Amino acid sequence: MNLKKLLPQSTKNKLHKLQSQLARIRYGNPSKKLTVVGVTGTKGKTSVCNLISSILDAAKIPNAMETTINTKIGDKTIYHTEKNLWVTTPPAHVLQKFFREIKNRGITHVVLEVTSSAIDQYRTHGIDFDVLVYTNLSHDHLDYHKTMENYLNAKLKVFKQNPEAKFVINRDDQHWNLFYNLKAKEKFLFSINKSVDHGAVARKILLSPDSSTFTAAAENGQVAINSHLPGIFNISNQLAAFCTGVALGIDPEIIKKGLENVSGIRGRMEQIVVSPKQDFTVIVDYAHNADSLKNVYETVKQGMQNRGGRLIAVLGATGRRDTTKRPIMGALAGNYADLIIVTDEDPYDEDPMSIIEVVAAGVLKGGRKNQWRLNRNYWKVLDRKQAIRKAIAEAEKGDVVVITGKGAEEVMAVGEHKFVPFSDRKIAREELEARFLKK
Repeated sequence: MNLKKLLPQSTKNKLHKLQSQLARIRYGNPSKKLTVVGVTGTKGKTSVCNLISSILDAAKIPNAMETTINTKIGDKTIYHTEKNLWVTTPPAHVLQKFFREIKNRGITHVVLEVTSSAIDQYRTHGIDFDVLVYTNLSHDHLDYHKTMENYLNAKLKVFKQNPEAKFVINRDDQHWNLFYNLKAKEKFLFSINKSVDHGAVARKILLSPDSSTFTAAAENGQVAINSHLPGIFNISNQLAAFCTGVALGIDPEIIKKGLENVSGIRGRMEQIVVSPKQDFTVIVDYAHNADSLKNVYETVKQGMQNRGGRLIAVLGATGRRDTTKRPIMGALAGNYADLIIVTDEDPYDEDPMSIIEVVAAGVLKGGRKNQWRLNRNYWKVLDRKQAIRKAIAEAEKGDVVVITGKGAEEVMAVGEHKFVPFSDRKIAREELEARFLKK
């Protein structure tokens, strides 16, 4: 472990590349005999993967999936309860072994969440992708990549390495043309508000607090989709999945069924409800960067426009990660929320209170002059469980409590290699049950 810390990343990457090549040989290059879909981007990867898998299920195509929150093989899904470095995109030998095992079980398609660090570290080297999906790029992971240019280049790298794949690209992203100009077997664009020649656009969009309706319009027709997922960003995610389905030769009506079969994705805009008597909303979401947090807050505020209520935000920032986003996230809460509890969130080996102070300083900058008063409408609560308890205790009829940062995770990183059980979803449920199910 100490040796790894001493080696520069470029040297470690050379070792990773060699390991990937050996793993590919050892397991017989199984991805060559599978249809492999890779999804990369800053936001939406997990959601898009789950949507694609649901489309494959609707088409009765045996499929497997590996994402941040879950591993799926056929009709069995295992949710990840441990947090470690490899949980999103595993090391090459784990992936190659996984591919061989699912191939031997008769699985024909696999959907893989692909992170920028995994690409940079050659964990996906040697995988023959049939479809590659690019969702977007925004400020994140600069602790690893150092610059946005390096971050972007990591995303581009996997597309450059797979010129025989079909590309699905977000036309609404500012970098779309860099991906579109690369060599590919076929290119699909998707967009919320721009016309595209080949792909799909969203029309007749209707948004509600817990769902959305839109028409996916392509050059060969259109289908109306009644989705259980709220927010304009989830429409973009569904368009990405829709185009992937088309790229895989699946009928649009079956794609529609697959999208509509997704009732929700664990830890992604997930509502926690325990009783009909519960008169306010509690949402748990994984948003851990500025763009994701803004999307969540805007979606919630839009849903509150016609019914009133306050937005109560519970948030923090992760230790060891990109420190520049901490005050930005605090400022977003300061701009959108009515009450704020800044708390601990995977501090690793950093001082959690120091992280809280930086986020809280951003809260003050994001609000109006003299809007935020400590211990009156915003609080610094070191214990995350107490922070969630405080938010739910403060909530009144019509309010929305938004707990962000951890999503479906079930552990908290409290040291360099120490993880303790912790689940926002479970704690929120316990606190709601204590309030609304008391005898």
